[in-house]
Amino acid sequence: MNTLPEKFTFTLDGQSVTARSGQSIMEAADAAGIYIPRLCDTEGLKPQGSCRVCVVKLNGRTVAACTQPARPESSVESETPEIQQYRRDLVRMLFHEGNHLCPICEASGRCELQAMGYRLGITQATKYPYLQPVRPVDATHPDIVLDTNRCILCGRCIRASRDLDGKNVFEYVGRGVHKKVGVNGANLADTNVSIHDRAIALETCPVGCIIQKGKGFFAPIGNRQFDLTPIGDKVDPGKGSKGK
Repeated sequence: MNTLPEKFTFTLDGQSVTARSGQSIMEAADAAGIYIPRLCDTEGLKPQGSCRVCVVKLNGRTVAACTQPARPESSVESETPEIQQYRRDLVRMLFHEGNHLCPICEASGRCELQAMGYRLGITQATKYPYLQPVRPVDATHPDIVLDTNRCILCGRCIRASRDLDGKNVFEYVGRGVHKKVGVNGANLADTNVSIHDRAIALETCPVGCIIQKGKGFFAPIGNRQFDLTPIGDKVDPGKGSKGK
């Protein structure tokens, strides 16, 4: 039986990265100050690998960096023109699959999808037809609004509610283009969700799908999260605005 050493190195875009046994490629890259784009992964939640924006090539094979364990002496590619174009296409499709009207969205400026579009240099999203879903907005809860027209199916609310809150308020329902996030009741008001749940925290939903009533547009333009620091800047300061 082969066992990994406690510490080992691999190369990421030609740079030597030290990893610990059990770390994913993304975890090792973050620790080394190298940002790999991601949307479905966030601190504190079990990686899911659903958005594929963190795609890299491991010894020539395409893998999700958030779920793929790092391996000794392996070669990982992340910033090649091919992979960057792949990421741009994925993000464009996410824009086209939902209703993302950035100028009027209360999450504008702190939306990770919008910020990722800026990072990847996407100035327009016209490569694919718009699906333009029409789903009812659930405003039945006294503190929370759920607008799944903006959902990118990252599953962060599902994992937070299940693993951190212990409530299982959210879950995927439907298949294919009809897949969406549903709740374990007729509507939000029929669930045991709370404004204090981790699933409802502003940083959990990467877009404007889960809205806390009374907190919309709380930061003026110029002082919003990604006005101040581009996405990825916490891991790799000064590199978030490359947009190549």
